[in-house]
Amino acid sequence: MSGRIPQAFIDEVIARSDIVDVVGSRVQLKKAGREYKACCPFHSEKTPSFWVSPDKQFYHCFGCGAHGTAIGFLMQFEKLEFPDAVAMLAERAGLEVPREAGPVAGGGDLYELLSRAALFYQQCLRDDARARAYLAGRGITDAAASDFALGYAPDSWNALLGRFGTSPEERRRLQQAGLIIERDTRGAERTAGFYDRFRDRVMFPIRDSRGRVIAFGGRIIDQGEPKYLNSPETPLFHKGRELYGLYEARRAQTEFQRLVVVEGYLDAVRLHQAGIRYAVATLGTATTQEHLHKIFRLTSEVVFSFDGDRAGRAAAWRALEAALPLAADGREIKFLFLPEGHDPDSLVAAEGAAGFEQCLQAALPLSEYLLRELGTGIDLDHIDGRAKLAARARPLFQRMPDGVYRELLTDRLAAEIRLPAEKLRSLLAAPAESGRRGAPTPPPDRGVRLRAGVSPGRGPLLRQAIALVLHHPAAAQRLDAVDRLERVDQAGVAVLRELIAQARSISAPTTAALLERWRDRPEYARLLELAAKAPLVAGAEAAASELSQAIEKLAVAQGAGRRVDELLEKARESDLNSEEKAELNALLRAKGRSGGQGPAPGGG
Repeated sequence: MSGRIPQAFIDEVIARSDIVDVVGSRVQLKKAGREYKACCPFHSEKTPSFWVSPDKQFYHCFGCGAHGTAIGFLMQFEKLEFPDAVAMLAERAGLEVPREAGPVAGGGDLYELLSRAALFYQQCLRDDARARAYLAGRGITDAAASDFALGYAPDSWNALLGRFGTSPEERRRLQQAGLIIERDTRGAERTAGFYDRFRDRVMFPIRDSRGRVIAFGGRIIDQGEPKYLNSPETPLFHKGRELYGLYEARRAQTEFQRLVVVEGYLDAVRLHQAGIRYAVATLGTATTQEHLHKIFRLTSEVVFSFDGDRAGRAAAWRALEAALPLAADGREIKFLFLPEGHDPDSLVAAEGAAGFEQCLQAALPLSEYLLRELGTGIDLDHIDGRAKLAARARPLFQRMPDGVYRELLTDRLAAEIRLPAEKLRSLLAAPAESGRRGAPTPPPDRGVRLRAGVSPGRGPLLRQAIALVLHHPAAAQRLDAVDRLERVDQAGVAVLRELIAQARSISAPTTAALLERWRDRPEYARLLELAAKAPLVAGAEAAASELSQAIEKLAVAQGAGRRVDELLEKARESDLNSEEKAELNALLRAKGRSGGQGPAPGGG
């Protein structure tokens, strides 16, 4: 199979799957009214706080905050990647997973083509004494080379092309897999055609969670640039999602105390060879949140191991920035800076696994590393320096989730700048000044700020409308005035419009079916949070009525907001007459009563 799973198939898998059956086969559920409850499988507890809703096809733990769909449950419980979780549900439902990318000419698909390329490179390594000598010189044993399926791309422009690209269709598929490059024909001296992407390089196959080759990394043997060359983005490969060595680590062990993230392919191979079977490497890119989500599905502790030089420190700081939104209670994020002149490869060669693991014990927790870096170059003996430290910390602390970890870290920072912790909390939560004295201060840019009204205790109107669609998707199918939203151009309304359209396109929509359409999008986490909250109303009929009213109010508020802008613009250019002043005051009073300054998905 290759390519993305079609959305229509995911809809069908969700429709045919019952989350109560999926969860109940792994966790002992007890009926509680219309829902089911259990002790949470994701944290230790004695009193059940884990609930499963058959109506929404959604689970939520009020203790640890875990929540999601049947697909999400399998990903978290079974430690699966998304395609594998879909495949598991599909198998339960008697379905075969299709893919949007077609087959390779002559049979097979992209996976098969990449597998054949990997075998070709392995054979070339066996036939090339110089490449074998290079690996031996780097301390790589034959057994490790075999475990990681290492290979060699010959020093030729068409070694792979000549083997697998004899027809136009085969060349097209090789190009789609990222194995060949089309020549630049803009110059008269150029000739049309293709050439091998990888030449005279040791080849590192990159494998997905099922062990299938999805891409390659190539390391040049002699001098030259770039030192490492990766496959381009393809239908199978997205480097911001993959971790080299993760398949090999999971093949070696099923439970992890920690995972260590290193920078180079050879670092990962040498560590595995030495017995550090929990090492993975990023693929020549900065650590991403997708990397971290993948790691935290397997373990609660991650250690980033970087060289102590300038490039290593820069990479560590980028990893910290990516990790901050995921620095939740119960997770440990650490940073290891190796002794000068060493990388993981050389350190484990010199001191063995025991020496490397001893260094791991000295890794800096995120909290220590963050405060150390924030305080660099600041004199904390003076008020100016302490204020500067608080200013540096504010945007980073605002990216952290609420919880005990953030509270304790705030207490520690408060001690550093000699300010009461509660006062510091309010300062860290406050946004930067608006730049205009006396102007109202907007909230942190976490979402939409609405002009429309708010029902007391329910939150902003737009958020209410989105929650109504999430909790009662069938309500969207009963709406008459959806076109009113087309004239509302404020941020976040596009999310509401799309949710309504999606709910209308599914014959029997559920909360889970809607959420799975947003899994790879920035709004997904916020929509999950809204789905986990208690419904505003009971039943699709009541929800449809509320949703219609909300849409009408949003449309009216849009018009009122435009009128306020018109009157304010006129007031800047000339005086308003008494009627216009009265109208403006009335509109501003109404706006002040409505509030509406709250977050909703899609606004920032």
